[in-house]
Amino acid sequence: MAWYLYRLGRWSFRHRWTVLSFWIGLLLLVGVGAGTLSGKTSDEFSVPGIESSQAFDLIKERTPDAAPDGAQAQIVFQAPKGQQLSAPTYQTAIDESLGSIDSKNVVAPVDAASLTLSKDGRTGFTSVAYAKQSVELTDADRSALEKAPDAAEDAGLTVAIGGDALQEVPHGGAAEAIGIGIAVIVLLITFGSLLVAGMPLLTAIIGVGIGVASITTLTGFVDLGSTTPILATMLGLAVGIDYALFIVSRYRHEIHVGRDREEAAGRAVGTAGSAVVFAGLTVIIALAGLSVVNISFLTEMGLAAAGTVAVAVLIALTLLPALFGFAGSKIGWGKLPFIAARDPEDQSGRRTNGRRWADFVTKNKLVTFVGGLVVAGVIAIPVASMQLALPDNGTAAEGSGPRVAYDLISDNFGAGTNGPLLVVVDTKGADDPAAAVEETVTRVEGIKKDVAAVVSPAPDPADAAATQTYLDGLTSSGYAIVNVIPKSGPSDADTQQLVDDIRSSVSGVESSTGARVLVTGQTALGVDISESLAKAFPKYLLVVVGLAFVLLTVVFRSVLVPLKAVLGFLLSVGVSLGATVAVFQWGWLASLIGVDTSGPVLFMLPLLLTGILFGLAMDYEVFLVSRMREEYVHGSPAGESVVLGFQYGARVVTAAAAIMIGVFGGFALGDDIIIKSIGFGLAVGVLADAFLVRMTIVPAFMALMGDRMWWMPKWLDRALPNLDIEGESLERHLGEGADAEGGKHAAKPHAHAG
Repeated sequence: MAWYLYRLGRWSFRHRWTVLSFWIGLLLLVGVGAGTLSGKTSDEFSVPGIESSQAFDLIKERTPDAAPDGAQAQIVFQAPKGQQLSAPTYQTAIDESLGSIDSKNVVAPVDAASLTLSKDGRTGFTSVAYAKQSVELTDADRSALEKAPDAAEDAGLTVAIGGDALQEVPHGGAAEAIGIGIAVIVLLITFGSLLVAGMPLLTAIIGVGIGVASITTLTGFVDLGSTTPILATMLGLAVGIDYALFIVSRYRHEIHVGRDREEAAGRAVGTAGSAVVFAGLTVIIALAGLSVVNISFLTEMGLAAAGTVAVAVLIALTLLPALFGFAGSKIGWGKLPFIAARDPEDQSGRRTNGRRWADFVTKNKLVTFVGGLVVAGVIAIPVASMQLALPDNGTAAEGSGPRVAYDLISDNFGAGTNGPLLVVVDTKGADDPAAAVEETVTRVEGIKKDVAAVVSPAPDPADAAATQTYLDGLTSSGYAIVNVIPKSGPSDADTQQLVDDIRSSVSGVESSTGARVLVTGQTALGVDISESLAKAFPKYLLVVVGLAFVLLTVVFRSVLVPLKAVLGFLLSVGVSLGATVAVFQWGWLASLIGVDTSGPVLFMLPLLLTGILFGLAMDYEVFLVSRMREEYVHGSPAGESVVLGFQYGARVVTAAAAIMIGVFGGFALGDDIIIKSIGFGLAVGVLADAFLVRMTIVPAFMALMGDRMWWMPKWLDRALPNLDIEGESLERHLGEGADAEGGKHAAKPHAHAG
């Protein structure tokens, strides 16, 4: 592989105008597609076959005009202190406000009479149901809803709108700016040159532009979640800058040892590019592997992000050497006099900070190894109490409309009113439909814990006309809906338990009446999805861990190296999830990143973090350990090879990790709770993997194991293919001896690229 990449690097250097024209042309092409063919993103989370989805499907089948999973808006009105909403002036203003919302997509008109009032009469709310999901609402629908509070506010009322009807698509904006700003600082410190520092940024931005524009174009043909392009941007920026960093660093080294520019470009791509290809493939496979859990929105997110990473790899392998050609002899332009940018592969014997740390770790290997494990274990403790749920408006930004509406409803009507449960009674198979509904209500009312109210669809038996209409409705539609109001909020653990309790309680209705009972609603949907993902997590983890072990066994020709890498990866995931639980669920130091209300962890976070961190962890494993292996196979003692490999790789890996932490940390400071939690988890995960695991625990363990670290059965060594991550084929093709660069360390190109 190294030989072909070497040739690709030289070709790109010579044909730089062709390469540049291709990538710029592709960026313009997908940009036009994004501007003309794009559609709307969707925030619908669903899993085929779960009970809550089955209930929604039943309602749609029996009553096609119904939209049980359509957009909802909760409009809350509150009178000034000491006054009530029943005042005629307020009633008129509320009627005017609610009347302005009516449109063809509103399922049923609402007015002041539809308000549910608090005990003191000061606060009231009503729900507006739409026939379409929020992304399908027209601009007229949204505009009418946004302007609805005007008349009521003019009358002196406080008005807040919650629900998902006005749900905004999350945007990065400031997050990308923060990440790019940190990357600029790190690159300038690393290279000490404006031109060289700008190359990784330029290629990463072009790659992200192509990836996100392609995703935006696809929204015109397939349903994609609003977080999909944000995740692609987050990963594309991080890996795009990092992969370019490794190749640029290697190019600088080749120039430093006297190569001509074209040859240096070829060698940089042939050596560092080999590691970049492997690292990129691990990220791509891990993201694409999300499809094994068979959940559509995760598959879409994974494939879209994987595509963006693939573009980042291709750009690093082709556009970077083309830019080297354009830079020519001015590669050092913009040198900053106050920054001494050293060649990380400098073999002059200078004692670097990386060497000092490696000496400390290997000298105190047992204490360092055990201490590192203890630190990782302590931070991971909160994982044992992790709760998963869909985010609700209770975690929205403080002061926002959805959050104000949520808090007003919680304070005046109970938190559970924000997420009622729907118990759907399928009466088609029942001999007595009314009796089946009555038994269901009785069973649910028998659940004392966490049930605030049970609202039966049956009218007062004394009202004969209403009773007959109710019975006719049961016969025609074949189902009835019982509303259950929990005492706890939609994402609380008690509410999740209540869903299970209701299902357990009504499980005997079918055997006694013939009616099937299903529990649904947005809250139950979140519970079902969270449980489905929790069940899928071990399966996905097994796939990822197994893949990591196989790939690293092939790369490093060792049994203990991949085992150590996999265990280290699990430590990184544990630290990441533990810190996320502590901040987002327990509320520890939450205010530092703008989390003002604690709650359960985002339901898909464990799967996403596992997939993404797997790929990133393998990056650092390859870039550091391959250099240690190179020293070992060239004759250095096992302990010394750890120190030397660490010394040559630490500076670039530190810069790469700092850039990733900056990019992910920028997203953690945003407002959207989904993006915030993903960014935070990834930033902590990279911090733990790069500095605690790969730069502390791993070298200490390798020093403890000595020569045994590189043991491998001979039969297995013969059976495995040679991926040539270290560039052995390149050395053979170029016919160089061990003294090509003046010593044994130059006999083979370094796989870590820096």
